[in-house]
Amino acid sequence: MSYAPLDIPPSSDKPFTDYSRWRLLSSEGGRHTWHYLKTDEELKEWPQNTVDKFWLGMKTDLPELPPAKTPYEAAKNGYEFYKHLQAHDGHWPGEYGGPMFLLPGLVIGSYVVGMGFKEEEKLEMIRYLMNRAHPDDGGWGIHVEGHSTVFGTGLNYTALRILGVNADHPVCVRARATLHKLGGAAAIPAWGKFWLSLLNVYDWEGNNPVPPELWLLPDWIPFHPHRWWIHTRTVYVPMSYLFGIKFTMPENDLILSLRQELYPQDYYKIHWPSQRNNVSSADLYAPHSGLFDAVNVVLSTYESCTIPPLRSAGVKAAYDLIVREDENTGYQTLGPVSKMFNLIARAHAEGPESYAYKLHMEKRQDFMWLGEEGMMMCGTNGSQLWDTGFIAQALVETGLAYLDENKESLGKTLEWLDEAQILDDPKHYRSSYRHSTKGAWGFSTKEQGYTVSDCTGEGLKAVMYLQNDLDFTPKLVSERRMFDAIDLMLTLQNPGGGFASYELIRGPKWLEWLNPAEVFGDIMIEYTYPECTTSVITSLSIFRKHYPQYRAGDIDRTIKSAIGYLHKAQKPEGGWVGSWGICFTYATQFALESLSLVGETYETSPYSRRACDFLLEKQRTDGGWGESYKSCERSEWVEHENSQVVQTCWAVMSLMYARYPHPEPIEKGVRLVMSRQRPDGSWPQEAIEGVFNKNCAIAYPNFKFSFPIWMLGKADQYLRDLKGKPNGDGYH
Repeated sequence: MSYAPLDIPPSSDKPFTDYSRWRLLSSEGGRHTWHYLKTDEELKEWPQNTVDKFWLGMKTDLPELPPAKTPYEAAKNGYEFYKHLQAHDGHWPGEYGGPMFLLPGLVIGSYVVGMGFKEEEKLEMIRYLMNRAHPDDGGWGIHVEGHSTVFGTGLNYTALRILGVNADHPVCVRARATLHKLGGAAAIPAWGKFWLSLLNVYDWEGNNPVPPELWLLPDWIPFHPHRWWIHTRTVYVPMSYLFGIKFTMPENDLILSLRQELYPQDYYKIHWPSQRNNVSSADLYAPHSGLFDAVNVVLSTYESCTIPPLRSAGVKAAYDLIVREDENTGYQTLGPVSKMFNLIARAHAEGPESYAYKLHMEKRQDFMWLGEEGMMMCGTNGSQLWDTGFIAQALVETGLAYLDENKESLGKTLEWLDEAQILDDPKHYRSSYRHSTKGAWGFSTKEQGYTVSDCTGEGLKAVMYLQNDLDFTPKLVSERRMFDAIDLMLTLQNPGGGFASYELIRGPKWLEWLNPAEVFGDIMIEYTYPECTTSVITSLSIFRKHYPQYRAGDIDRTIKSAIGYLHKAQKPEGGWVGSWGICFTYATQFALESLSLVGETYETSPYSRRACDFLLEKQRTDGGWGESYKSCERSEWVEHENSQVVQTCWAVMSLMYARYPHPEPIEKGVRLVMSRQRPDGSWPQEAIEGVFNKNCAIAYPNFKFSFPIWMLGKADQYLRDLKGKPNGDGYH
């Protein structure tokens, strides 16, 4: 469990550990933890399965399937492969990586509190960072497909050195040169400054203040932190605590060495207050506003003469919120950054022998994912519900659910969804400024315990499909629990008709002028999203077909208002901007699904027609669509160099939702997706699929199964209907 120096090969092409000894344990409602078996006896008792092998990039030994002649057969082959990746409890595990600032937080946060890693974990974390170094300059970006930045390069270089890589190793030499060329660690963005300050290789004087006294303000104040977006709020609670106590790791040889390595100038001659707003142009996405800089002048003055009782009260208030967050989430916390900041705070306050320290160490494993390129830190403790909800719906809508060979798989899926619903409000509900969770489905697991509007919608849809549309499944989720989900979703609509992610919009738009994180956009308050809005109102629409008497008036008003929001949110060119997937293809699919539910189609609605025309303009000669993550950064279409299977599926689904009357574009998209299917039914991994906060891409690798299966199965029926072909005449 030490951080001793390691002898690391110059090449990371091959695993640094024996991959045949790794196992993924899925337990306790969908928890994911990777384990390395050291003895032959352990290997015999716990053999490696297909799920392990697939995610490790090993051969699965699944057979080649009869070549698909129709879209339905291709969908069938796709699920014949994908069902082998289902965990024993019914959900689909998967990677949720992509951001390159998460693993350094895991490493730095663990190091400063004396929490080690197993050697096999360290070796594969090192290999992951080596594999993800930019091929052109050896640095790292904010995410795996991004250009090198000080944020990515400074933090990941530091992580490599902590994990035991020598400063003279080629990967460090190259990265260090890039870091210095970009301005060195003095030009790292605010979150990087904070991490390096905790490690004692950047001075606290170089940070803009994060005063814990903010938590003492009256709740009614429009800029009170409880009005911030929840991901920002949960990160800045522990940041304010750690800033308030100026947590700093004691000096050691590595820290002294890093002070020399991270900076092109003499560390001991740096004027730290001048570095507070020093951010490299390679990193800057959301520059500070004049208001934010002015506020920081005032807060910096206060820092020079803090009032001890007030500071102590602020620190206590922040710590109380940290404890409540840990207890509300089973020590998972909302996400990986807050997870590690909370871990440091609890370790500082209660020590390494405390219950909190030990449980944080245990749940730290839930964020550590092993893939073909090494071990990463995920963007949450997984995307279990999100991935499971989509494939469940796909199977029912395509008819694959009715095949005898798939019924056992569907039964397990329903059992997991039943267990995943959150049945009560958080332990600390009002005092943690939380929205209700009773009836919700979260993004990952029940234990993590956060309401997400679209996850609740997709979770409820999946349950209704499995329970109400199939005649061979038990009724595990009661009507009362479905009503709880409906009641919850109806509390989440904002005045403009749209739905946000975790809770209602609480703060004014001008709070975005106080955005302290220069690398993310739109992080200070909640916003409404076409994707979230669609997930909720499609769920409401399906629900009212089965239960027309329950809150019928409220549901009708909600849907009508939401459709009005979608009309207003449409871009003049015809698409909708996606905030959680890339980008126009993703959000337009959701929006057109919503419009179709109220009878708005290509032939009846100018909104639907404009959206279809927009997408058709982007279709390529090969039949596919390809959109870069940069579309999300710019809120305008940016072409990817290649057509993408997942985005092609989203675009074709959009056309089908809109009842587009001409088969040719749909057929071309279908052919593209079918042409890339492998003989075993799978599809290869292509470009990254997701995004958050406009500037950071994140991976949804299970999308390459769920959406092709869904699209191909639907397209088979859709094209047959368009052409008037019966079953067995060209299409299934």
